[in-house]
Amino acid sequence: MKKLFIYSLLAAGLAVSSCETDLDIDNPNRPTTAVFWQNAQHAQQGVNAVYSTFHRPGFSRLLPFLTIIRSDLGASYSPNPALANAIDKFIQPNYNLWETATLWHELYVGINRANQVLDNVPSIQMDETKKQQLLGEAKFLRGLFYYQLASLWGNVPILLKTPSPEDVPEQATQEQVWAQVQKDLTEAAAALPATYANPADMGRATKGAANALLAKVYMQDGKYDEALTPLQWLVEGEGRNIYSLVPNYRDNFLSTTENNRESVFEIQFAINPVETTDNDIATPDQNYGTSIAKFFSPPPAGFEDAEALRWGTREFLKERTVNNQRDPRLEATYLYDSTDVRGPLFSRVYGQAWAIRYNINHPFRSRVWFRKFLNDATQNTEGFRSPNNWRYIRYADVLLMYAEALNAVGRTTDAYQYVDRVRQRAGLARLTDVKPNLSQTAFLEQIKHERITELAGEGHRWNDLARWGDLGPQLANRDPAFARFEVGKHELLPIPQRDVDINPNIEQNPNW
Repeated sequence: MKKLFIYSLLAAGLAVSSCETDLDIDNPNRPTTAVFWQNAQHAQQGVNAVYSTFHRPGFSRLLPFLTIIRSDLGASYSPNPALANAIDKFIQPNYNLWETATLWHELYVGINRANQVLDNVPSIQMDETKKQQLLGEAKFLRGLFYYQLASLWGNVPILLKTPSPEDVPEQATQEQVWAQVQKDLTEAAAALPATYANPADMGRATKGAANALLAKVYMQDGKYDEALTPLQWLVEGEGRNIYSLVPNYRDNFLSTTENNRESVFEIQFAINPVETTDNDIATPDQNYGTSIAKFFSPPPAGFEDAEALRWGTREFLKERTVNNQRDPRLEATYLYDSTDVRGPLFSRVYGQAWAIRYNINHPFRSRVWFRKFLNDATQNTEGFRSPNNWRYIRYADVLLMYAEALNAVGRTTDAYQYVDRVRQRAGLARLTDVKPNLSQTAFLEQIKHERITELAGEGHRWNDLARWGDLGPQLANRDPAFARFEVGKHELLPIPQRDVDINPNIEQNPNW
């Protein structure tokens, strides 16, 4: 599958000539603002550098812990207390914790790179259509990075220009951040093409990606009416000729079937051909792959760091297909002793029978792992350089969002058909037939179930719970870690203390 290879030509900031020639010597091989941003090639390279943020540890390893494992669907029994305690159990004694502060930092690295594009590309003499596309990509990516900052930290500084070292930006409220993201994504959707003709552009942001993320932001902000417009473009407008559900659900998670018609935005990962498997840790800055699979897979293929809670598997058992079979999405979502309905002897974990790898007395015998990021279909172990793309937004997610938004504005009857499309792909009966005439409240409860069975283990669960107002200690009946959840505190992460210390305009999040 064609990958969008990203080469990071820019660091977090470009070098600026120094003034003390006796002490500081400019590196002649390092690009500076005096020689860069001169032509169309520089503009393209600058945008590529923004995409390369996805290959840093924040996205390629840490974000799924914060959006999946921190939710009620996941757990960590890792020997690393940062994962098992701070992320999973809401015990965070260190506000500069690497596992959270790194993502904060790298999101701002991406924002800074996007701001450099937006500050410098408008003055470059180049094809105007191409220029607007590149500016649209930068706005989409900046919006995506702020979407994560607003979701995880809430009240964060908004930087819309390339900063100088003496800047101490003001802290914005979560509502102000949502508003800025909505502006960026609206402008991105207007500038981006619906598709790209050149296969080398596979993975770049499109109008559909911008509209889908814009709808997510509106919904997180409680603006369901506004969310309908970008969703309508995707479902009833031009987008319906571009996107569709693929027949085989698991094709959305295999490295051999990437960038298919269901993919609305897909983070591209790849193996760097200059690397070897022996230098996984030695060359992290050259890594185009993702280490998510290494941390999410069961031992000995991977580490004992991230796994699923068993209650999630039971959601798939509430209904049988129209052919009286088990929901096929179950085995695509989880690896566990009942992945195969015939039992542990037939269930496979990286090519070996479950009952053989984990005998009756093995501590992992009854544990469950998320499968969607893994490579068990093509190999029997995992490394730090998985090429398997992260399907960040799928069309099935768009259809369920549209149904939720329609229901929220009182159009429940209209919403049924979009849930039906998702269910029928899985072989389930139409909701229209089995649960007609649901009330608005009951339909939302059904949506909550549908989003688990369709999207579990993909990184949406935390924001779903936050949007529905469902975060709280009552979730302890599913996930014991939520017994420690404090309403008014744990909805957001603590801002890294080092940023609070150096910027007098930043206040720590409430109750931290």
